[in-house]
Amino acid sequence: MVREDGKRNFALRESGGDESSVFSGNTPRQAALKAARRLEPGSSEDAAERVELRLREKGTDKVHIYDGWAWEETAPDDKPDWMPNEITEANVSKKGIEHLEE
Repeated sequence: MVREDGKRNFALRESGGDESSVFSGNTPRQAALKAARRLEPGSSEDAAERVELRLREKGTDKVHIYDGWAWEETAPDDKPDWMPNEITEANVSKKGIEHLEE
């Protein structure tokens, strides 16, 4: 279901089917990146653990499946004053789409 501002809501599904969090974004990838930033960060992108993220688009039976990972990185030199020196970066890779049969 698309909201008035064009964003869509995606529920993060746990392995048992529970939906613990909701992320919004214009695309499923945008919501997956938000979810990936909450993962335990690795020391570098190569050392980060890949975790499967399953996001169900609210109002549909589509489940978007991504591999997500996060890592710590030094903030850029031109960062604003409020930003910490170490920031969490994230990336995702799409694996596919499933349709629920509920």
